[in-house]
Amino acid sequence: MKALDTSLPPPDVPTGEWHDGLLLGYRPMDDTHQEFVALVTRLRTAPEDELPAVLDDFLAHIGRHFGEEEQWMSLDGYPAGDCHVEEHAAVMRSVLEVRDLVATGQRKVCRELAGALEEWFPLHATYMDSALAKWMVKRSTGGSPVVLRRRTSSAG
Repeated sequence: MKALDTSLPPPDVPTGEWHDGLLLGYRPMDDTHQEFVALVTRLRTAPEDELPAVLDDFLAHIGRHFGEEEQWMSLDGYPAGDCHVEEHAAVMRSVLEVRDLVATGQRKVCRELAGALEEWFPLHATYMDSALAKWMVKRSTGGSPVVLRRRTSSAG
């Protein structure tokens, strides 16, 4: 019997949209992640003339988002922080490079960035952010996160 891959969105949930499969059980992180997904969707769908402003909004968001997670990781010696911080830095570098290209009129690269982020984020959330969410919940309550997810289809 093949194991179900729960790290990916259910087949009836379009990539790039928020769904309960992305919930990690730490409300501040889940709220920030929902905003992240909405901004990536805006990068993918915004009219051409709005892309520079949307990209600036996204950059401001990831500055806050990554900074907050990195602050949480600095508390009480979170054990897996280095790799997580490096991944944030790589994403930030990519977004800054895209911003420079968009400023020269190369806007197609912004749509490509959105697609890459839609592929990257669920895996990052599943493998890196979920461990941090568990750490934060354990730190504040002594327990593990409890996540209730709605079914997204009538099948199964």
